[in-house]
Amino acid sequence: MNALESSSTRPYMIRALHEWCTDNGLTPYLAVRVDHTVQVPQEFVKDGEIVLNTSYDATGGLQLGNDFIAFKARFGGQPREISVPVGRVIAIYARETGEGMAFPLAQEASERKPVGITPPALSSVPTETGGDAPIMQLVQDDDDAPVPPRTPPSGPRPALKRVK
Repeated sequence: MNALESSSTRPYMIRALHEWCTDNGLTPYLAVRVDHTVQVPQEFVKDGEIVLNTSYDATGGLQLGNDFIAFKARFGGQPREISVPVGRVIAIYARETGEGMAFPLAQEASERKPVGITPPALSSVPTETGGDAPIMQLVQDDDDAPVPPRTPPSGPRPALKRVK
């Protein structure tokens, strides 16, 4: 396996920094760039971004997977299912100190369109009528598609906003 075929380091870095925050008594926050692939309460999205408290105290069933971050949380007292593709995470940091890491927005995550695949961790949620409703749908990657060479991102580096 060469460098172009290896998996992204982003989910590993997110898990490592989440663990570091937790081990040091800090609150891990995720900054997420919201698009149609991100399932979050839209009323809390500001300027196309949302900051999520991902501490174990604030979440239920937290799953930090390689493709999705999924958990249950309360927003304004209402329980919600949250699902974020890892490629939409733009930063993870400690609320108390601001220490963490920012990521460039993954290009492939911004180009995906809904088609009929649901995230593995949260395939459906119960509705008030007792049925199940799909949460979110994403395109599957084509295994035979050639991998384009990586080019350095152009423009300014991403900046980390500190939200209190």
